[in-house]
Amino acid sequence: MTMNKIDLLGMSLNSLRRRKARTLLTILGVVIGTASIVIMLSLGTAMDQSFKEQLARMGSLTIIDVYPGAGGEMSNYGRQGDVKLNDEAIASFSAIPGVEAVMGLKQTFMRVVAGKLVGDVQITGVDPEKLPAFDYEIETGRLLSSSDKDAIIFGKYVAYDFRNPRLRNDYRMGYYMGSDADSPPPVDLTAGKLLLTGDMQYGERSQGTPDPDYKPPRPHEIRGVGILKESNNEKDYQAFMNITSLRKIMEEDSKTTNQETRSRRSGQENQYDNIKVKVKDMEEVKGIQKQIQALGYQASSLTDMLESMKKTSRTMQAILGGIGAVSLLVAAIGIANTMVMSIYERTKEIGIIKVLGADIADIRRLFLLEAGLLGLGGGIIGLLVSYGSSWLLNQIAGSFMMNMGGGSKISIIDPQLALGALIFATLIGLVSGYAPALRAMRLSALEAIRND
Repeated sequence: MTMNKIDLLGMSLNSLRRRKARTLLTILGVVIGTASIVIMLSLGTAMDQSFKEQLARMGSLTIIDVYPGAGGEMSNYGRQGDVKLNDEAIASFSAIPGVEAVMGLKQTFMRVVAGKLVGDVQITGVDPEKLPAFDYEIETGRLLSSSDKDAIIFGKYVAYDFRNPRLRNDYRMGYYMGSDADSPPPVDLTAGKLLLTGDMQYGERSQGTPDPDYKPPRPHEIRGVGILKESNNEKDYQAFMNITSLRKIMEEDSKTTNQETRSRRSGQENQYDNIKVKVKDMEEVKGIQKQIQALGYQASSLTDMLESMKKTSRTMQAILGGIGAVSLLVAAIGIANTMVMSIYERTKEIGIIKVLGADIADIRRLFLLEAGLLGLGGGIIGLLVSYGSSWLLNQIAGSFMMNMGGGSKISIIDPQLALGALIFATLIGLVSGYAPALRAMRLSALEAIRND
């Protein structure tokens, strides 16, 4: 005779209810084990998320920076002189599947003059049409357009790096973005005309006798049209203009300073100082980066750092998970002990059930169900305890971690972890109860009835 499932469940619950103290203590062991392993793994998950947030503040995880030179493969070292950062390179990168946009950059240091104030800024020549694809977002004014010839946009904090060269000790660089009431206000770089010059001594007080043979490059009139949003990376401290206009200025300056030949030669070799490649999906970055390296270029991205950080995170998760697993192992021993004691106490009951014609498999199911309920109940309560502990950890330590530059959370319990912990706790109960269930199933009915 086979018992129905409802009867089995009812008998299991009644058995657990009759031994409240032992049941509660056994469940408590599972609660502690489940909560331990979930909290430990949640710390590793939060660490991984914190790594990603820190890298995201440094720049996009889908952008690859390309430079001339060997790409890291031994077979490519002989090709260093063959690879160039030019329009052909841009075309070859654009043809790689998964690439969203490619933009070449030209960089130089120049002096920006705003009235009586000067600032030495890294000027980067860009393709205006590609700016939106590379996460250039405007805060004040507008982005560059293809028709702009004398327009320039500035990073968020460039305006704080200006000084009056005619005044002694007027050195503004290093002030914390106007947070100090005594710090000078930022220069308004979008009001009126500006000057751009390669003469890094422009506006300085005269010191000694000037070199009569030195002819400084003339200043070029430009106009600031926008300020970029804060990006928390090098873009905050650079200025950007149409690469065509920047090249003309650099060529004119090189003629004035008698550097035309050297400039022209370097221009033939590399039209760009750096090429940025935007990838559609972060999962494809590593593969595309390897393809670019195979062409003989140096290629790097923030995913290189992310991979290293992930290895650290996985190691920490394994260690923390192992510590939590010890607690769950102790809980498993507790479940097995409870089930063995239950068999000794219910030997006569088992014998009666067998004499009444119950299927032997039902005896096994009965004890496995009790063990599974212990694991499931402990897992549910342990999961609730884990969520509460995680919330407390984030409330108490979260603000401290943010002040230290880390992530906003130090414990993250994702749905997969929660579900996995619940299933694992239930399986622990079933595995722990399997041997006692077999013992109960193999008991002789007559010996069980005669047992005192």
